Amino acid sequence: MLTAFTAGLLLITVSELGDKTFFIAVILAMRHSRQLVFAGVTAALAVMTILSVIVGQAVSLLPSVYIHYAEIALFVIFGIKLLYEASKMSNSTCNAEVVEEAKAVVEEAEIQLPKQKKGLAILLEAFVLTFMAEWGDRTQIATITLAAGNNPIGVTTGAVLGHAICAAIAVMGGRMLAGRISERTLTIAGGCLFLLFGLLAAVEGI
Repeated sequence: MLTAFTAGLLLITVSELGDKTFFIAVILAMRHSRQLVFAGVTAALAVMTILSVIVGQAVSLLPSVYIHYAEIALFVIFGIKLLYEASKMSNSTCNAEVVEEAKAVVEEAEIQLPKQKKGLAILLEAFVLTFMAEWGDRTQIATITLAAGNNPIGVTTGAVLGHAICAAIAVMGGRMLAGRISERTLTIAGGCLFLLFGLLAAVEGI
């Protein structure tokens, strides 16, 4: 269980920093109550994590040999993909394209909502925007993969804690942090972490 918890915590924390959902939280926190934004974002990511773990547990019913090789393949593919993306990035502090995508998502939602938002409206906005942005994201697939071959409670608690840490960083000091941490460095770290989990999965199989 401890291994699953650590894997979920590390994988999510490194992968989510600088992601689209991270910048959505940053932008929302600059416009609305930080507490409400944090609650909405964290709730959305927790629900997404639980759903991913359930899917992972359903996948675990397949023959273990297929799950084992699929787990290795997915981690290695994601790792190589992230390292390739990092090689194409500049050394700028953050990915401008991801920031613009996050801005566009928030702006579109803000147009459809009343200017004077109540607490529940802010909470729902943060929840829905985060949930939709996270759907199909690499961290969701990684969570499913981890849950298919590891303790589901450990993966869930580790991943939810990782998401909560990233959400807290985003709403409290995300704007300042975005100007200090290189997106390229985070992507390289994420790629290496995925490859490491792929290697560990392969070694465990042996």
